Amino acid sequence: MKEKSDLEKYFRSNTKRLIHKCNNYFDIYERHFSRYRNTNVVVLEIGVSHGGSLQMWKSYFGGNCKIYGIDIDPRCKEFEEENIEIFIGSQSDRKFLREVKERIGQVDILIDDGGHTMRQQIITFEELFDMVKKDGIYLCEDLHTSYWLTYGGGHKRRGTFIEYSKNFIDYINAYHSEQRSLKVNDFSKSADSVHYYNGMVVIEKREMQPTYTEKTGNPSFIDEPQKVSKLKKAASKLKYILLKWINTILRWFRLPGFIWR
Repeated sequence: MKEKSDLEKYFRSNTKRLIHKCNNYFDIYERHFSRYRNTNVVVLEIGVSHGGSLQMWKSYFGGNCKIYGIDIDPRCKEFEEENIEIFIGSQSDRKFLREVKERIGQVDILIDDGGHTMRQQIITFEELFDMVKKDGIYLCEDLHTSYWLTYGGGHKRRGTFIEYSKNFIDYINAYHSEQRSLKVNDFSKSADSVHYYNGMVVIEKREMQPTYTEKTGNPSFIDEPQKVSKLKKAASKLKYILLKWINTILRWFRLPGFIWR
């Protein structure tokens, strides 16, 4: 039986304020957050609820951490304590989020565990992703609401955070795009990886540059040039031109590619 992570041990033995988490989250947290333990890490969690998770982060990261929380419920302000500060406001209020960003500055870890509606998750990402340091982590959890009707969700439904976040896959690979519809943007330049889990997406940031291929070692064999007639060369060139135009048209209509066999 796999040993429980320190975060799960804390959760299972918790007798302090209420914590509400999915059972598969603790290993994910451990995987991405462990490098920040016992450092001067700055964490922002959206969604304070009863305040238990803020205490969990404080215990996990150690005495040098700084924990911030955001919640719309003014009662959450009572949960402030040493190393924990809470802002009251709505995560769908862009003006409020910008004010918080100005006051806090940059953070190492941002956790969106707020209202979980599509609008809230999208606005929060758009306003606060650049608040995360260039080597930090942006995490949005409870993505299952993207499939729940009461939260505006549905499979492949336009406007869900899941569908919105699928663009991250394109952005991270935009350096290879041959089309004007996909260009390198700020996400391409700042996101190292995107990790999808059951109910969660984790973005790890790093300053990025275009990749390139390299070779090392010695070739195992040398390809001998084949003698090809002028007619075959012309036919091969025509085939290449036709294949290129066919696939250009197919790509325009977003249809599967064609390969001449």
